Amino acid sequence: MTTQLKETPPSDTSSINLEAEFQASNIKEVLDKLDRELIGLKPVKTRIRETAALLLVDRVRKKLDLTAGAPSLHMSFTGNPGTGKTTVAQRMSEILHRLGYVREGHLVSVTRDDLVGQYIGHTAPKTKEVIKKAMGGVLFIDEAYYLYKPENERDYGAESIEILLQVMENNRDDLVVILAGYKDRMDKFFRSNPGMRSRIAHHIDFPDYSPDELVAIAKLMLAAQNYRLSAEAEKAFGEYIRLRMKMEHFANARSVRNALDRARLRQANRLFEGAKKNLSRTDLITIEAEDIRASRVFVEGAVDLDGDEGASRELSEESV
Repeated sequence: MTTQLKETPPSDTSSINLEAEFQASNIKEVLDKLDRELIGLKPVKTRIRETAALLLVDRVRKKLDLTAGAPSLHMSFTGNPGTGKTTVAQRMSEILHRLGYVREGHLVSVTRDDLVGQYIGHTAPKTKEVIKKAMGGVLFIDEAYYLYKPENERDYGAESIEILLQVMENNRDDLVVILAGYKDRMDKFFRSNPGMRSRIAHHIDFPDYSPDELVAIAKLMLAAQNYRLSAEAEKAFGEYIRLRMKMEHFANARSVRNALDRARLRQANRLFEGAKKNLSRTDLITIEAEDIRASRVFVEGAVDLDGDEGASRELSEESV
C-alpha cells in the first residue's frame, strides 16, 4: 500500500528576506522612474509606494501559505487635467505586472466614446472589445463620469457600466480598472453608482502643481527635446505661469507643454528671420525671454490680475 505524504506547511519560524524579494521584483526601477518623470505629487507617490508595498507583502505571505484573498486593485484617480494621472496609471500597470498581479502589464486608455454606442445593440460589443484588449493589464477610463447620463433616458452608458461591473468583480485576477476625472464629478458619479463605488479600493487625489513645480516641469520637458531656458527666459516663464494659472482652461503640465511648443515656434522664427545666419549649438537649443514674452498672456493676462476675467475668457489653450 502506497502512503501519500502530506506537504508540511511552513512553520512559524519560517522567514523570507523582504529586501531580497523587493530587489528581485524590479519594482524599485519603476518607482524611481516615477520620481524622475513627475515633479512634486508627494501624496500620490506615497500612495503608490504604499500600494506597491502592500502587494509585495501580499506576495510574500502567499509563499508562507498566509492567504487573505485576492486584493481588490481597482482604483480612482481624481484631479484636474495635466496632473499626471495617465503617467501614474502606466507605472502602476508596470508594478502590477512585475509583482504578478496582471499577466501582461499593458495600459489601455479609453473614454466614453470607446465604450458606449449610439444605437441599440452597439454598446455591449464596443465595451466587450475594449475589455478584451485590456485583459491581462490595466483599463484606464478617463472622464469616467460621462458614462452615466441620467438626464438622458435613451443613453446607453448604463449598459456599459453594468458590463464593467461584472468584469471588475469576476476578473479581478486578470484586469485592473482605473477610473479618472475631476474630483467633484467623480464623487457625484460614485454616489449615483454604488456598485461601482464598492468595487474601487484605492482612491488617489492628484493635487495641482505649484508655479515653481510647473517651471521645473518645463525645464524637464525642454531637456528631453534638447532645449533649455536662458536665465531671463526662466524668469519670464515663471511670470507666464503665474498669469496663465489665473485664466480659464489651465491644465497644469498639459498647458506647460503647449506653451513650450509655441515658444519653440517663436524661437525658430526668430532664428530664421534674424540677421545671424551662422548659428551655434547654443543658439539652437536656447529659448530666450522674448520667445516667452511674445505670448498674449502678458498683455491680456494683466487685466485678469485686477480681477477682470473678461480678457481671459477670450483666450483658448491654443492661443496663449
